[in-house]
Amino acid sequence: MKRAANEVRIADLKAHLSEHLRKVRRGQTLVVYDRDTPIARVLPYEDARGALQIRPATLDPKDVHLPPPPKMPVDSLAALLEDRNRDRNR
Repeated sequence: MKRAANEVRIADLKAHLSEHLRKVRRGQTLVVYDRDTPIARVLPYEDARGALQIRPATLDPKDVHLPPPPKMPVDSLAALLEDRNRDRNR
Protein backbone atom coordinates (compact mmCIF):
# COMPACT_ATOMS: atom_id res chain seq x y z
CA MET A 1 0.00 0.00 0.00
CA LYS A 2 1.37 3.41 -1.01
CA ARG A 3 1.71 5.79 1.94
CA ALA A 4 1.26 9.54 1.95
CA ALA A 5 4.37 11.72 2.31
CA ASN A 6 3.62 12.25 6.01
CA GLU A 7 3.15 8.52 6.77
CA VAL A 8 6.09 6.26 7.62
CA ARG A 9 6.52 2.66 8.76
CA ILE A 10 8.65 1.86 11.80
CA ALA A 11 11.47 0.26 9.79
CA ASP A 12 11.70 3.28 7.48
CA LEU A 13 11.63 5.66 10.45
CA LYS A 14 14.53 3.76 12.06
CA ALA A 15 16.52 3.57 8.83
CA HIS A 16 16.08 7.24 7.92
CA LEU A 17 15.52 8.93 11.28
CA SER A 18 17.60 12.04 10.56
CA GLU A 19 15.82 12.64 7.26
CA HIS A 20 12.38 12.29 8.88
CA LEU A 21 13.35 14.58 11.76
CA ARG A 22 14.45 17.24 9.27
CA LYS A 23 10.92 17.11 7.79
CA VAL A 24 9.44 17.53 11.27
CA ARG A 25 11.80 20.43 11.96
CA ARG A 26 10.47 22.11 8.80
CA GLY A 27 6.94 21.83 10.23
CA GLN A 28 5.67 18.51 8.85
CA THR A 29 3.80 16.06 11.10
CA LEU A 30 4.57 12.35 10.61
CA VAL A 31 2.24 9.45 11.33
CA VAL A 32 4.13 6.27 12.28
CA TYR A 33 2.61 2.92 11.27
CA ASP A 34 3.15 -0.58 12.64
CA ARG A 35 2.12 -2.57 9.58
CA ASP A 36 -1.25 -0.97 8.72
CA THR A 37 -1.98 0.45 12.17
CA PRO A 38 -1.12 4.05 13.03
CA ILE A 39 0.65 4.02 16.40
CA ALA A 40 2.26 7.44 16.84
CA ARG A 41 2.40 10.98 15.60
CA VAL A 42 5.66 12.93 15.48
CA LEU A 43 5.06 16.66 15.38
CA PRO A 44 7.17 19.80 15.62
CA TYR A 45 7.99 20.89 19.15
CA GLU A 46 6.37 24.02 20.48
CA ASP A 47 6.42 25.37 24.00
CA ALA A 48 4.97 28.48 25.60
CA ARG A 49 7.60 30.59 23.83
CA GLY A 50 6.58 29.33 20.39
CA ALA A 51 8.24 27.14 17.79
CA LEU A 52 11.72 25.68 18.17
CA GLN A 53 14.33 28.22 17.15
CA ILE A 54 17.47 27.01 15.37
CA ARG A 55 20.46 29.06 16.49
CA PRO A 56 23.53 29.62 14.35
CA ALA A 57 26.78 27.99 15.45
CA THR A 58 28.77 29.97 18.00
CA LEU A 59 32.15 28.74 16.73
CA ASP A 60 33.54 28.26 13.28
CA PRO A 61 34.62 24.60 12.93
CA LYS A 62 38.20 25.65 12.13
CA ASP A 63 38.34 27.47 15.51
CA VAL A 64 37.68 24.24 17.46
CA HIS A 65 40.96 22.92 18.84
CA LEU A 66 41.38 19.17 18.61
CA PRO A 67 43.46 17.19 21.11
CA PRO A 68 46.92 16.13 19.93
CA PRO A 69 47.19 12.69 18.33
CA PRO A 70 48.30 9.84 20.63
CA LYS A 71 52.05 9.42 21.00
CA MET A 72 51.79 5.68 20.36
CA PRO A 73 49.90 3.94 17.57
CA VAL A 74 46.53 2.67 18.78
CA ASP A 75 44.93 -0.52 17.50
CA SER A 76 41.27 0.37 17.94
CA LEU A 77 40.06 -3.13 17.01
CA ALA A 78 42.31 -4.72 19.66
CA ALA A 79 41.06 -2.20 22.24
CA LEU A 80 37.42 -2.93 21.33
CA LEU A 81 37.92 -6.70 21.54
CA GLU A 82 39.73 -6.34 24.86
CA ASP A 83 36.87 -4.25 26.23
CA ARG A 84 34.25 -6.77 25.03
CA ASN A 85 36.16 -9.68 26.56
CA ARG A 86 36.46 -7.78 29.86
CA ASP A 87 32.66 -7.25 29.88
CA ARG A 88 31.98 -10.94 29.16
CA ASN A 89 34.15 -12.04 32.08
CA ARG A 90 32.25 -9.95 34.62
